[in-house]
Amino acid sequence: MTANPFGEIGTATYVLLTTFTKDGRPKPTAIWAALDAGELLVWTQAKSWKVKRINNTPRVTLAVCDRAGNNAGPAVEATARVLDDAGTARTRSAIIAKYGLVGRVAVTASSLFRGKSSTVGIAVSPVS
Repeated sequence: MTANPFGEIGTATYVLLTTFTKDGRPKPTAIWAALDAGELLVWTQAKSWKVKRINNTPRVTLAVCDRAGNNAGPAVEATARVLDDAGTARTRSAIIAKYGLVGRVAVTASSLFRGKSSTVGIAVSPVS
């Protein structure tokens, strides 16, 4: 089993991922995240604003939240990077493994209705 450098955040059902605009304004989003090889993997729409912000500024914070995005714990600093096709496939597999049938339905429906290239994986690593 791989170590979990994120503590409770690494096993939470919902995670508050906060990305930052070019001028430093925080933009929090409640997301699913799955721990894999010491990173939190996030699956999202390829053209989402969070992807654009991560490409501009890899700094993010993470916190435990509920499904509505209400913060339920302290935030930790991290860095994020958008993954290639192989990393995105790894992310889909990790989301399915963690979220079971609901994760499989979400990933499959997205692939069928929007195409696999419409989504992308994001890897989040803790700040050393």
